Amino acid sequence: MRPSTVTALLAGLLLCSPAMANPQVKPEGQPQRLPIEAHVKFGGRRIELEVASTPMQQQIGLMFRTSMPIDHGMAFLFDPPRPTRFWMRNTLIPLDMLFVSQGKIAYIATNVPPCKTPGCPTYGPADFNTLTDTVIELNAGMAQKLQIKTGDPAKVEFLGTTPSPPKP
Repeated sequence: MRPSTVTALLAGLLLCSPAMANPQVKPEGQPQRLPIEAHVKFGGRRIELEVASTPMQQQIGLMFRTSMPIDHGMAFLFDPPRPTRFWMRNTLIPLDMLFVSQGKIAYIATNVPPCKTPGCPTYGPADFNTLTDTVIELNAGMAQKLQIKTGDPAKVEFLGTTPSPPKP
């Protein structure tokens, strides 16, 4: 095959790739920044939330972010509720993860460290019967600073229409 034919075939394959078909796909290493669509209050302090509502947004989450404002976080919605585990692959900032079930904190993973290699540990309720409908990620140390405990209420309030959680 001539080099120009090979180049044309490769270009055609690239144009047909899933990354080109879905403009939401971020190139490796690019953080996503979602609009603030909700907030939650803990101890009177309002935390502004980006909402990861599509499967792609949830897959990327806070990956590759080098910082997040102290009073911000990201919410992940699940409908129907399900057993949930999170990992920190390519997440560059330490986080607290709040696993919410029916409006109450069911489990807290605190000061979860970044992980830049394959084989990252997962975090979530040890009881796989715990059905999570929301996970809220905050800057590490915020759960302790705001004295958030298991069983505390965690009512996410949406600023406009409620985003639809992805279906399994």
